Amino acid sequence: MRIQRLNLKKLDNTRDLGGMPTKDGRKIKRGKLIRSGRLYKLPVQTTDALKSIGVTTVIDMRTDRERLEYPPALIDGVTHVHLPLVCTATTGITHQKSMAKTLMSESKRIKEEFGNADNYMTSMYSIILFDDDGKKRLKTFFDYVLKEEGCLLWCCNAGKDRTGICAMLLEGLLGVDEKLIVEDFAATKRFQRHKRAAQRFGLFISPIPLRFKHILYAFMDAKPQYIRGAISQIKEKYGSIENYCKQALGLTDEDVQFLKDKYLE
Repeated sequence: MRIQRLNLKKLDNTRDLGGMPTKDGRKIKRGKLIRSGRLYKLPVQTTDALKSIGVTTVIDMRTDRERLEYPPALIDGVTHVHLPLVCTATTGITHQKSMAKTLMSESKRIKEEFGNADNYMTSMYSIILFDDDGKKRLKTFFDYVLKEEGCLLWCCNAGKDRTGICAMLLEGLLGVDEKLIVEDFAATKRFQRHKRAAQRFGLFISPIPLRFKHILYAFMDAKPQYIRGAISQIKEKYGSIENYCKQALGLTDEDVQFLKDKYLE
């Protein structure tokens, strides 16, 4: 299966999990679970398209500062939930606004504390998955998934890291093969290649030392190793994604079965 994006203006990294096959021979229902990047200054045709798809709830996983910088587009008739997860980088790391100062200060800190961006991303994914606050918010995410009657859309800034972690957990719990979970995560790179090319060029011509640019280039990438590393940590600590969801997030056997009955066909 080749992961496809939804054709929505100003949303280049939005996709329906529907159609993804599971190990038991079923597949995820379409029009029920959608992952996305930030919903910001959306044209009417896009908001109308989201409503026609059936989106009834939007979960915004960005921080207050991110939402202030890029206010979310509110869609009439849709419930909007703010559920911030730990940010994978300082706000603005892949933005155009106030970019130079943010990039310089953040890249220096990462170089000093983590050595490279890969180590930093591994650490941040671990914080989201295993720290008490991260687990609490992930449990809240699943509470919404459990009770949603229509179509749930969740998003962060690029729709890559925080959104990707939640997608990984949900796909794994529903029984999607690990190879396809990784493919879904990495699809962000394909969908955002034009935007990232422009951002990389802007970084290339900026007066930031090359050793820091290498770190910042990595932030713009959806490296499969990031989500593979997260899955490996889950397996090391809990044995499987399903065990993690039960033991770390408190989902019950009944919850897991309910989710499969609700979202699979």
